[in-house]
Amino acid sequence: MNRKFVWFILTGLVAALVLAGVVSNFASSHPDGLDSVAREGCTFDENDNITGGSCIAQREQANQTEDSPLADYGIRGIDNEFLSTGLAGIAGVLLTFTLAGTLFWLGRRNKGAGDAEESKVDSDAV
Repeated sequence: MNRKFVWFILTGLVAALVLAGVVSNFASSHPDGLDSVAREGCTFDENDNITGGSCIAQREQANQTEDSPLADYGIRGIDNEFLSTGLAGIAGVLLTFTLAGTLFWLGRRNKGAGDAEESKVDSDAV
């Protein structure tokens, strides 16, 4: 494998790990665009409970993955919110990198086998 390519991949991985592990903790805690639109038309109390009006958020259901180990942008069982969010981000980056790397490796490996077959067929035709 080309050294420049390896350095490129490792630099990208390190940058993603830093962003996920540190910078993600400084993301806004205010509702994003989709949440804001879903809440339009309702009034909320200080505990964020709907007290009146009519909006899409009234039909909201419980999250089916709320009991998963990485639910709510953190790792269950870690009480330090900064550490929990950072580790969840790092775990997500590593999982994604591993899955994508495996898929690319399998695709490259299969392509290489197909190229060998094509070159064999070409040499037999000559």
